[in-house]
Parts: sequence; structure tokens; C-alpha cells
Amino acid sequence: KRSSPTTSLLKLPIPKKMASRPVVSIHSPETGEPTTTLPLPSVFTAPIRPDVVNKVHSAIAKNKRQPYAVKRYAGMGSSAESWGTGRAVSRIPRVPGSGTNRSGQGAFGNMCRGGRMFSPTQIWRKW
Repeated sequence: KRSSPTTSLLKLPIPKKMASRPVVSIHSPETGEPTTTLPLPSVFTAPIRPDVVNKVHSAIAKNKRQPYAVKRYAGMGSSAESWGTGRAVSRIPRVPGSGTNRSGQGAFGNMCRGGRMFSPTQIWRKW
């Protein structure tokens, strides 16, 4: 025998009928005592949509982001020049010199180790 249906998780009784328009008390600003009651606007009795809550929460969280960017001349600190054609290597600029591991390595390009990144991030980017 069950007197009223219950939810399985919380074991709370399910109300048989909800009030369609509950009332709210209007308080006087001078005394703080309730002066009158009015029916609650129907927008407050509408069901909460989880998709709208999620979208609003995500949009508000975006206000706390901070700008970030790479240094303007990052990856452009060497005096590299291209070797040109005719050497059976790509035409990417190469570090000059000899006697060091860095000499002859490609520089500046986004595909080179130690080179700049493609389309460096800017602090005024549109998220």
C-alpha cells in the first residue's frame, strides 16, 4: 500500500497538483511590513531550461578571460639569410657561421625549430 508516489532518489512525496500562480507579498519601503499580495508573474513558473542555463553560464565565464600573446619578435632573433637556390636545400633562411650546431639550421619560419609561430597571438584577438 502506497499513500502517495515518491521519487526513488530523495524519497520525497510528489505533490499532486502545483499552484498555478502563487502569490508574492509586497512590502512597504517605509515600514517593511507586507501591504498587499499580487500573483507571481507567469515567467517565474516556467520550467528552467538546462540548455539556456548552460549557455548563459558559459557566456558569463568568458568575461574573466585575460589577454595573452607571444612577444612581437619571438623567433626572429637571428641574422639568418637564405642560401638561395642551387644548393639542394630549401630556401628557408639559415643561421650563418660555422663551428656550432646552430649554424646552417633553418630560422624564422614556423616550421623551423626556434622559429616564430604562424600567425602570432595578439592581445586584441576576437575570442
